[in-house]
Amino acid sequence: MGFWRRCTPSTSACAGVCVVALLLVALACCPTRARGAAPAVYVLGDSQADVGNNNYLPATLPMYKANYPHNGVDYPGGKPTGSLGVASPPPYLSISNTSVYLRGVNFSSGGSGVSNLTNMGQCISFDEQIDQHYSTVHATLVEQLGPRQASTHLAESLFSVAIGGNDIINRVLLSQLVGTQDQFISSLANSLKRQLQRMYDLGTRRLLFVGAAPLGCCPMLREQSPTKECHAEANYLSARYNNAVTMLLRDMSAMHPGMSYAFFDTYTALLQYIRQPEAYGYTEVKAACCGLGDNNAMFQCTPASSYCANRTSYMFWDIVHPTEITAKRLTKLRLMIPAVGLPDKHQPAHCELGIKYIYSTFAVYRSTDA
Repeated sequence: MGFWRRCTPSTSACAGVCVVALLLVALACCPTRARGAAPAVYVLGDSQADVGNNNYLPATLPMYKANYPHNGVDYPGGKPTGSLGVASPPPYLSISNTSVYLRGVNFSSGGSGVSNLTNMGQCISFDEQIDQHYSTVHATLVEQLGPRQASTHLAESLFSVAIGGNDIINRVLLSQLVGTQDQFISSLANSLKRQLQRMYDLGTRRLLFVGAAPLGCCPMLREQSPTKECHAEANYLSARYNNAVTMLLRDMSAMHPGMSYAFFDTYTALLQYIRQPEAYGYTEVKAACCGLGDNNAMFQCTPASSYCANRTSYMFWDIVHPTEITAKRLTKLRLMIPAVGLPDKHQPAHCELGIKYIYSTFAVYRSTDA
């Protein structure tokens, strides 16, 4: 039986931004098989989870990639160390041997949104991630394993989705977008319903959905606010979107008894840092560490950008993404996420592997070689 859970940290310190990391927290906490591990991890979404797919898109502008300085500045040679020993699912476009599909794939693309119009031509749309790439993996697994075993494999695997933030950002920034706020949220919810149903039809049964952050508080949207405080409309739309997603997930779980899910409340988690920065060691939660213009918030981090020396004191690395320290702190937490579809007696108290993966995954994403 599916369930409704809003996953928040067991302590009050959690940024909740790196989606792949959160998925591995769920993996570590959700023993879907007797030996306590899901057979594979499949990740879909935007730049929160993109580990390099956009680097294989020749027409994509650099602003939708992260494979250049100063990203990875604190890693030897600008590359992730891999010292934590936790591997990320590889980007789909990098895979040449389809046997890898059995161990998991990352389909995510920076800039993508629920709507196909969001950053169109610069990323792999969410529909394309599902209907072309995940669909191809599904067909290949059926060919390799047979229909029954492929179905079992996918049903026991963990899937992550982090999508919607770019739709909200574009709505706020692009004045030519028309329609009321209600119409906007309704349109996203209707599209997402179709997309998640398609994932279900392709075998997804265990899902972690990472909710929208308080996007109005990221440096880019603060800069659009007359007071330079959190952008009220962006935060309102983020909260409305999260409510729509949770209602959709509950409805899907009721409709499909075999589907289990968890929703990570990124909005609440991030606000804990923003509202009480000193309690978590931050001296700067408004400006970006790396960027251009006022508060480094006018354009993203590029080789021409300045970047802060005291990176451990900043919450945001660039106009929208977190610093390494935000991810690193998560490795020291005891983050509890309920086991997906399992009774409480099977839920471990802490999630060591998942916490380590938070730091490891962020290293991959911000690497200059990602």
